[in-house]
Amino acid sequence: MDEYEGIDEVVHEPSEAFAESTNVAAFMREHGIDDYDALIERTTSEVAGEPESGVDWFWDEIVDYLDIEFYTDYDAVRDDSDGPQFSDWYPGGEVNVAHNVVDRHAAVDSPNRNRVALIWEGEPGDVREITFHELRRQSDRVANYLTEAGIETGDTVGLYMPMVPEVVSILYGCLKVGAIAVPIFSGFGREATATRIDDAEPSVLFTGDGFYRRGDEVRLKATADEAIADAGHVEEVVVYDRLGATPAGGSADGGSDTDPIPWDDDRDRTWDEAVGSQPAAYETKHLPSDQESMLLYSSGTTGTPKGIVHTHAGVLTQCAKEIHFGFDQKPADRFFWVSDIGWMMGPWTLIGNHAFGGTVVMYEGAPDHPEPDRFWEMIDRHGITQFGISPTAIRALRKHGDEWVDEHDLSSLRILGSTGEPWDPESWRWFHDAVGGGDCPVVNISGGTEICGCFLMPMPNQPLKPCTLGGPGLGMDIDIVDEAGESVTESGERGYLVARDSCPSMTKSLWSGDERYLEEYWSTWPDLWDHGDFAQKDSDGFWFLHGRADDALNVAGRKVGPAEIEGVLIDHDAVNQAAAVGVPDDTTGTAVVAYVVLEPGVDPSDDLREELRALVGDEHGKPFRPRELLFVDAFPKTQSGKIIRRAIESVYSDEDPGDLSSMENPEALESLRDPA
Repeated sequence: MDEYEGIDEVVHEPSEAFAESTNVAAFMREHGIDDYDALIERTTSEVAGEPESGVDWFWDEIVDYLDIEFYTDYDAVRDDSDGPQFSDWYPGGEVNVAHNVVDRHAAVDSPNRNRVALIWEGEPGDVREITFHELRRQSDRVANYLTEAGIETGDTVGLYMPMVPEVVSILYGCLKVGAIAVPIFSGFGREATATRIDDAEPSVLFTGDGFYRRGDEVRLKATADEAIADAGHVEEVVVYDRLGATPAGGSADGGSDTDPIPWDDDRDRTWDEAVGSQPAAYETKHLPSDQESMLLYSSGTTGTPKGIVHTHAGVLTQCAKEIHFGFDQKPADRFFWVSDIGWMMGPWTLIGNHAFGGTVVMYEGAPDHPEPDRFWEMIDRHGITQFGISPTAIRALRKHGDEWVDEHDLSSLRILGSTGEPWDPESWRWFHDAVGGGDCPVVNISGGTEICGCFLMPMPNQPLKPCTLGGPGLGMDIDIVDEAGESVTESGERGYLVARDSCPSMTKSLWSGDERYLEEYWSTWPDLWDHGDFAQKDSDGFWFLHGRADDALNVAGRKVGPAEIEGVLIDHDAVNQAAAVGVPDDTTGTAVVAYVVLEPGVDPSDDLREELRALVGDEHGKPFRPRELLFVDAFPKTQSGKIIRRAIESVYSDEDPGDLSSMENPEALESLRDPA
């Protein structure tokens, strides 16, 4: 059986006291469940002789168990008479995410009323704390503004916003009035933003004058205007003042000497004018369980981005379940996940934690500004208990050395999190040991925008091997299949990650319609959701991902994930980052081409090139030795730090890379076109 090198041993074993203290252990005790395997079986399969088992039982049980409040009880857990593709969850029920995440915690008799809901830190160092009481008042003002602007249930509202506290009240204000929130990543340029506006057709767009990134001002308003000019639809723009920029031709309260921002007096309104003047009280709407809550966009390898349609009941139950069980949310916790409101992990973090009156930490800027210890400093300063980040970001921070971590007290951390791509064992170990002190479980999760949650997620009371994702999430009927759609999970073979059943948060369809939805996710095998990931379960029961199936390198009949090749290269002292892609080859079918970013002060050379090629051949076998190894200055990445390999492959092959709207640094493509 193929396994990553160096992940055969269990390196994290939770203490008995910690394991017994976890929320998932309490759930197991209440339901008489003895171990992890039995837990997964009970929540994903109907066990003979056990009425409290199966997907329907679990998703019904956690509504009361997690204290999720429906205004009106649902008639059934779900109606799947049209198949798993179109399951209707909690039919007949009425609910609203906003009631569960803010209203009830801000009530006069709630112990959470004056609890801090959000700790925000700007890149320059400014800090704000927002209580649930304050968050409700601001969310209600947003709701009243939207009502005044003519927004009704089912209308879309765009959020092209910097990461400021107000994005939370905008999101919750949209949910209060039954509008569909459409978060748009603040790093997008004109074309990507216009594409989403054109597809979603919002009449109202929230934006800002800009934000700070690596010490510089990044302006948003002009880009928003250009995107609106291209797409149309937007009739009113609300502009939040983050930088103190003055509207051109007008004046803003507290205006500064910064360059003015473009302004349309007939369309644009300042935040204070539109929202700040509204009453701070609004009666949150009672909505059907399947009422659309958010429209999140997932970039595809080709064609236009996919509009993922989420419901109120779906995102609420899934996000709350994962934060409570997977991340063991406790009342005193402070939860920080490196993300943007425009990506799934932003709303996931907010909804999941605020469902329990928890405190979320939000950061505006770059991870290495002004120094590489910015995150470690924040953990120390704010007493952060859960910290989530991408493997690529950790690899970059690891290269700066342990001394940046050692200068800070990280003892507040209880749980580490990661998502986005496969790990390499050495970086996982560094995260676990240097950042987590060897005591914090690494809850490595994988799912996607399509379910606003995770298919795979280890529980914090489990032992862990490096890089593992534990196993299926609770209530998630997940399998690994071969090309014929037959299960290979227990045989230990590599195969394709699939879902055999739906879950409440699975996208209702795609915004563009059912045809593309069925083609994208349900067309490979009958009644199986094809998630597109390459997965494996080892002989000890630990699940692993080996990257996207369309990224897999099939060399001489053997498939490996790019991360395995990259991990060997990254371990070399001269290498800062690495990316491996597959290209056509007459002999082996596919050959490996590796791109490498060297450490500062290291010069490219033919000797180093051959040394690195040989290193991969020694570790993985001669067929996997890169046919070419090219030195470049940077890789194209998303804002969350993930390398966009298909962009690299397209440059090498001189082909159309498809949708690159998630790319933060398009200038990196020029480095790829002129490698050393």
